[in-house]
Formats: sequence, structure tokens, C-alpha cells
Amino acid sequence: MTETVQIISPVNGKVFAERQTLDGAAIAAAVSRAKAAQRAWRTVAVAERVAAVGRMVDALLTMNDEIVPELAWQMGRPIRFGAEKRGVEERSRHMLDIAETTLAPSMRPAKEGFVRYISHEPLGVVLVIAPWNYPFLTAVNSIVPALVAGNAVLLKHASQTLLAGERFSAAAKAGGLPEGIFQNLVLGHADTEKLVGSGEIDHINFTGSVEGGRRIERAAAGTFATLGLELGGKDPAYVRADANLDFAAENLVDGSFFNSGQSCCGVERIYVHAEVYDGFVERFVEQARGWTLGDPLDPATIVGPMARGSFADHVRGQTEEAVRGGAKRHLNWGDARDVAGSPYLPPEVLTGVNHQMSVMREESFGPVVGIMKVSDDAEAITLMNDSPYGLTASIWTEDIAAAGRIGGEVETGTVFANRCDYLDPALVWTGVKDTGKGGGLSEIGYHNLTQPKSFHLRRV
Repeated sequence: MTETVQIISPVNGKVFAERQTLDGAAIAAAVSRAKAAQRAWRTVAVAERVAAVGRMVDALLTMNDEIVPELAWQMGRPIRFGAEKRGVEERSRHMLDIAETTLAPSMRPAKEGFVRYISHEPLGVVLVIAPWNYPFLTAVNSIVPALVAGNAVLLKHASQTLLAGERFSAAAKAGGLPEGIFQNLVLGHADTEKLVGSGEIDHINFTGSVEGGRRIERAAAGTFATLGLELGGKDPAYVRADANLDFAAENLVDGSFFNSGQSCCGVERIYVHAEVYDGFVERFVEQARGWTLGDPLDPATIVGPMARGSFADHVRGQTEEAVRGGAKRHLNWGDARDVAGSPYLPPEVLTGVNHQMSVMREESFGPVVGIMKVSDDAEAITLMNDSPYGLTASIWTEDIAAAGRIGGEVETGTVFANRCDYLDPALVWTGVKDTGKGGGLSEIGYHNLTQPKSFHLRRV
């Protein structure tokens, strides 16, 4: 049975677009097309697959002028930031550039009378379940390498950003990809879980909430499909006594409030050495005052609405709880739009926080950050690890060796020094604890989208 999925725009609370979900017969037909297309696609030379997917990426990039306002209407990102073109291009180009070398057979040391190597075989049909917060960036992490590796891809995009899926589909067609090798599916939650558990999918890549990841795991149980899960985060930053405070404050404000704080690797908690705490807080608050809330369709706006009013209410609840517990608000502007149920939420900085407050331990995914004083590296490490999540952690210091040492003790997927909220496609994107499993991009991203196959050939 089909149902209607509506995009309710956070800009004005009205329906921006709506689509019908696929019924069971249409879903089964899509899977059959994918399987048939993949049998032929896997035999195409890697160089030819790279060229075809490259044309798809080129086509997607040409749509950027239309995508920018479309994204603002769908999920509230200000048009001044120009959608996700730069990151999409950087990640895609890197994965295309390393494909032939990474996917080439790995030859074993010479052994008289034998030829031995490991090939990298496509898994088959890959289901990508993409989120709304970075609807293009998160999706290309899997779509591009999955296709280049010889898989077919089915994309199920978040209901908030359904039009992103259509953009990918149009780009695939414009790039000349074979019919059926990439398909955009509009699905409800129940049909998505049914597809995951059907046994017809060989790999599922899901980006979303921890509970969503658990539902995917339950649905896939017994199918032996491989999983890539990027789930929640509560990414910390540590400002050491030797940090450049002006530089750290400017970059950490951006890392905390960009995209209205709706970033998987956004900074949600900051620990500052006691010697520089007051100076850092002063600089941070001053920088944050410039991040004002407004209409995302206005080129001057820096912070737009959150994607949904319920998401903003979650952040409001965390902030109010912290204040009741003794925290101090530094940016309470009293914006008339900041009311219960409204997606318009101005950034907030909290001090006087502790780890009994949910704002310091549970995911916020919004424009609020707590800043806490620590006495030394050891205390900072303990607090950074006091979280069920582990995606990224940033250390701000002039001592890179110290950053490496501290980072080695932090339970996280990526360690940054003097930067944050960035994904380098040459490095694997992965997490620990409740943040998920698997990894994307770099050569490891290809390894997770292929099956190793050993060849042990004896000459007679």
C-alpha cells in the first residue's frame, strides 16, 4: 500500500513537496532491475566505471544553483553556504582517483610454481539510507565508491530531503549510467525495514540515529548482509593551555553552530584548561554573537531554522535543564521566533555545566554548546571519554606531539588537531561505541563495499 510523504519546510511550516511511496510490487521490480544491471556492471572495467560515475558527479555539480534554494526550503540551511558542492566534489574526485589502484588485485609475494592474489569483488546490491542534515555529502560517501566497485545502488533518502534523491537519480541518467544500476526509491519506514530483511540486499549503509541503527540491525538479522552504520555523536574539543585562543575560538564557534549545529561531527562540548578558561570563553562568546538567526533564503543569514520544530524543542529542553542545574546562558537574545514548536532557535553558549547535565552527555544535534573548565590533560581525556559516542574529537594546542598522545587515549574515530567539523576523504570515516560500525571513504571505504576473493593458482 502506498502512502504520501510530505516535506514540511522549516522556513514557513508549509508543505514544500510531496511524493507517493512505492508499493510492494514496485519495490520488488526495482530490486530485480538492480540485480540484472549489476550482473553486467560488475564485468565493466574499473576505468570505464570510474568514467561513468565521474560523468554522474559532473552532472550533479551542474545542478548546484537549483539545489541551493531547494535545500534551504527542505531543511533550512542558509543559501549563503551554497549547498554541498565543494565537499561532494572533493570526496567524489578522491574516490574516483584512487579506484583503479585500490580495486586492483593485491598480488602476494612470489612463490615458485604459484600465482597468488586477492581480488576485490563487488558485494551486489547496496542499499544507501541517507539522512537529511547533509543529504548530498553523506550519500556520496557510499554511492560513488559502491558504484565504482561494481555494485548496484538503491537510495532511500530521508523524507525531509526527498528531492536530493531525485537529484542523484537525474545525475545518474545524465551521466549515462546503465538502466537500473542506480535507483532512487521513495519508501516508508516499514517498507524500508522489510527491504532490509528481505535477503535481497547485500550491504546496507545507514546514517541516522542510534535507535534507527538498532532497527536496521534487527531488520537485517539472519540475512548476513554487511552493515555500515554512522549513528549519534557528542563530539568534544579540548583547548590546552598553549592553544592559540583567537584561532581556537573562531574555529570552534563555526564547528559548534554551522548548519544550526545539525552536523554529525559538530562540536557539542568543549573542555578548556583552567589557565586559559576565562580568556577562551570571552573570545568564544564574542565570536558567537555574530552567528545570528534569520531567514535561510536571505543571503545575509548565517543561522537558519532547524529542520523541524521537535528537534529545536529537544535542544530547548536540554538548555532549560542545564540552567535549572546552575548553568549560565551567554547568548539568550530572546528572539520572538524562539518559542516551543518553532524550528527557529538561536545559538546558545552555556558555562557552569557538568556531566550530570544531558547537554554534556547526550546528543543535542542543535546550536547549543557547553564549555567546561579542566585542570589538566588527564581530566580532559576522562571527560571526553565520558560519552556513549565516539565520532571525532579535536585538540587545540601548539604541541602536535601532545595532540597525538592525547588523541591516542580518546575513544573516537577521528582525532583532529587545530581543526574540527571536517571530513578528509583520504582518511577513513568511522566511529566507535554507539556512533556505529564500519567505515567510509579512503581505500577502506572500497574494502567495505567489496568482498575479498583469494586466487591460489598452481602451475603444473
